[in-house]
Amino acid sequence: MITIAHGLFAIFAGYQSKPTLSQLVPQVIIYTDGSSRGNPGPGGYGAILMAGTHRKELSGGYRLTTNNRMELMAVIKGLEALKKTGTRVVVYSDSQYVVNAVEKGWLNKWVATNFAGGKKNKDLWLKFYHLMRRHSLRFVWVKGHANNPYNNRCDELATQAADGKHLLVDDGFEQAGQSLL
Repeated sequence: MITIAHGLFAIFAGYQSKPTLSQLVPQVIIYTDGSSRGNPGPGGYGAILMAGTHRKELSGGYRLTTNNRMELMAVIKGLEALKKTGTRVVVYSDSQYVVNAVEKGWLNKWVATNFAGGKKNKDLWLKFYHLMRRHSLRFVWVKGHANNPYNNRCDELATQAADGKHLLVDDGFEQAGQSLL
């Protein structure tokens, strides 16, 4: 009863308690998507970063890659664009591969075992792993090609990038492919 009365008193008296850490640390929302025209084939990523009223779109294309690599690259590029460490980030992705690797703890196991068993995309997962440790990250899976305008826009960015003329080299993929020949 004292707590309720104290809370009501605080409201009526205009009292403001100290802000919590989550109120002090800015939150960024990142939507991501990856695309590949063939698997492997030309591919691209798209990301939208949103914080308050600010919005930034990112995209890039690669001449030879896979869909999973572009899904992961979209998240990496989004995190690389953050200016402050310690940011609370919610990543929305339609890639169960990416979301489950983080949310179900698969990535921590892969890192602990040095990707034993030939887990793919080690180069990108390690890059992501180091980036994610700088922030407070949470992943949310969204259905792809549905009624989410941000996910749909990321898909547009990714496919446009994959269809671009000046495609980059996905060194991690192409070097791994060379070692298999």
